[in-house]
Amino acid sequence: MPTDSRETLRCDVAVIGAGTAGLAAERAARANGASTLLIDPAYNGTTCATVGCMPSKLLIAASHAAHAARSAGTFGITVSAVGIDGRAVMQRVRDERDRFARLTRESIAEIPDDIRLQGRARFISPHCLELDDGRQIEAHSVVIATGSAPFIPDGFSGLGKRLLTNETIFELEDLPERLAVVGSGPIGLELAQAMARLGVKVTLFDRGERLGGIRCDRVHAALRAIIEEDLTLKLGVELEARAKDESIELSWSGTSSGKSEFDYVLVATGRPPQLEDLDLSAAGLELDDDGVPLHDRNSMQCGDSAIFLAGDVADDQPVLHEASHDGAIAGRNAVAFPASAPGQRFAPFAITFTSPPVVRIGQSEEDGVITGTADYSDQGRARVEGVNEGVLTLYAAAPDGRLIGADLCTPASEHLGHMLAWAIQQERTATELLEMPFYHPTIEEGLKQALRTICAATPLALPEDQDRGTPSGA
Repeated sequence: MPTDSRETLRCDVAVIGAGTAGLAAERAARANGASTLLIDPAYNGTTCATVGCMPSKLLIAASHAAHAARSAGTFGITVSAVGIDGRAVMQRVRDERDRFARLTRESIAEIPDDIRLQGRARFISPHCLELDDGRQIEAHSVVIATGSAPFIPDGFSGLGKRLLTNETIFELEDLPERLAVVGSGPIGLELAQAMARLGVKVTLFDRGERLGGIRCDRVHAALRAIIEEDLTLKLGVELEARAKDESIELSWSGTSSGKSEFDYVLVATGRPPQLEDLDLSAAGLELDDDGVPLHDRNSMQCGDSAIFLAGDVADDQPVLHEASHDGAIAGRNAVAFPASAPGQRFAPFAITFTSPPVVRIGQSEEDGVITGTADYSDQGRARVEGVNEGVLTLYAAAPDGRLIGADLCTPASEHLGHMLAWAIQQERTATELLEMPFYHPTIEEGLKQALRTICAATPLALPEDQDRGTPSGA
């Protein structure tokens, strides 16, 4: 505890970080009767609003419009020329992004002034923090919600202004002509395909052989074929980068080899937790091999300490709805410490907003014994809309056919994914879903094929009072 004459603030719960998770934690702690202090160096708004979910979706929306115009010929509609004003595209991205960020900052400003502290915090003991202005905070418990930041691999850090991350790409005044994207995770996939559909010549590199963490080989093959329609894909390669006067030269070797110049390189190789400035050694926490405090995901508590994690810094499920849920659980348990209680977690659920989107839910084929697959290349409604591509696979447990997970890359899979995530969280069986109405013709009808395959592999019969055939054209 502090022993000198510097100002000491006291509270029940101190929250470090005012992103989605930190805001949820402070809100939950205060709602449960605690005195709180929220600490952030800038209060610029959440990662989602400023450099993540929203600006990326704005760029993707522009790419959808361009792709739809180019594809109009499928329906007998002639679009004489599709012109893309790169400056206008990027200006709308920034304008709408700035609106989302402003609204987020306005909501943060509604938190009482005496709760919001601007500065950086570090631990000087498990219950005591020091700010960079010298003030100290004594807290009954602490929530760490400092988020994540882009990882720049060795060999890329010296590339100057032509090196981009998801935190800088939206500041481009115009669309580039040539873009290299390094990393085929969700950020890399989304931005690579969006840029390509906006007329940028894109090459996507990854040292691995798997796109987007997809677990099912059939779904992965479908996505790879779709992505390769829009851009050049180089998987299983090692890269070397060299800055030139007006470009960056990349050389690669591995499953293929080559050399090319690009106007910019977008590095999308992950976003590790921001923990380096916290002096965790003073907090007495046990860390994993990546330096992240060991914690119970159900309570967000670090060991038996009064310190809790929330959001991307926990390195569990780096998506907004999980960050918000983390914060609510951590904030409540920080108040209740030492009587922390587990929260009910969501079924794991992640969406990559490629076109079509990639969805990953729950457990994998390795955890189940029954699978059912639906191919959308000739599905009725998908064909009507001219989007007939992609595959989904459902995973179920024996002997009852209870759904436990899914991998999807299909039209409207972000909507199918929600329905399946709800069913998995409620432990529904394939038979129970088939007992629900499926309107014709819809994308949802395509699920029947996979659900019936699961039923056929279990001792459970299909619903007896329903037609077991397939409507014409479905």
